Amino acid sequence: MTPELSPEVSAAVQHLIDVLAPQHDRRLAEELISSAAGLIADHPATLDLKIAASAVYEMRDAYGMFAPYRGRPKVTIFGSARTAQDDPLYLQARRVAGQLASHGWMVVTGAGPGIMQAAMEGAGREMSIGVSIRLPFEQSANPIIAGDSKYVSMKYFFTRKLMLIKESRAFVCLPGGFGTLDEMFELLTLTQTGKGVPVPIVFLDTPGDPYWEGVAELIDTMLVARGLVAPADTSLYLITESCETAAHEINRFYANYDSMRYVGDLLVLRMKQSPTDEQLDGLNAAFGYLCTKGSITRTPPLAIEVKEADAVDLPRVAFVFAKHGFGDLRRMIDMLNTFVG
Repeated sequence: MTPELSPEVSAAVQHLIDVLAPQHDRRLAEELISSAAGLIADHPATLDLKIAASAVYEMRDAYGMFAPYRGRPKVTIFGSARTAQDDPLYLQARRVAGQLASHGWMVVTGAGPGIMQAAMEGAGREMSIGVSIRLPFEQSANPIIAGDSKYVSMKYFFTRKLMLIKESRAFVCLPGGFGTLDEMFELLTLTQTGKGVPVPIVFLDTPGDPYWEGVAELIDTMLVARGLVAPADTSLYLITESCETAAHEINRFYANYDSMRYVGDLLVLRMKQSPTDEQLDGLNAAFGYLCTKGSITRTPPLAIEVKEADAVDLPRVAFVFAKHGFGDLRRMIDMLNTFVG
């Protein structure tokens, strides 16, 4: 159990809250400052304190870098730093990034060489954002993004992965080594468990080089067949060797669907166009089993959404979601995206 702060420390925390915290985020600010003060008061090992201090510093630095582009749609492209410029995968990464940038997507990468540089070449410097990792054997930033204000360098993989995933609404994974597979499986884990919101995830190969087909075979034979993941979880990603298909999958995901949030037990899905009565009946027939009680219904913006001005102009549906079966939820969103004129 976390020990309580001393009266003196609590008073200092309250003073900082009064000086620093905006009113609408006062509770969260108090939690952050209280946790930091408590950690210091616990007299942790030097290394523990160093990790905590560095992580908060890096997150602040990255949040500041991303802040001017908060309203811009972003796609993160993962892939190997070792891919040579004459490799067909390099051209594939450059091509898909260019297509997505032409549709208004800012392209986020790890800012290194290989696939990361190819994607930034395709998107162009103005549409690129870089989040690099400091390693002894790789340069910190490729020449496309080096020196740009849309670039941040990080010490820890876990803070870097947070920023590569947190800010983006779509993902493209090209072949890579341990690091790429780590990023890919963490992305799937976050989506499968509901720690991350549903997003389009594309595994992009090149013709005649079925890297992701091999990974999918491992998932099917070693995970699905053993009951370690659900068959529906394979709906969380699309495998293709076509850049056009990859870009279409990402743009199609937001054809009608906009966003989601939980309000108490309710899962609220916001969209551009409300379903008709017939479409709502079809939605319940296909996915009503995802409700722990009741059914999928239309709803006006809920009180907390109105208070926070959270997409109040959009129509929405809501239901009491079991909070598992996120592969099925992804398929439900696919159905919502067919409800467009």
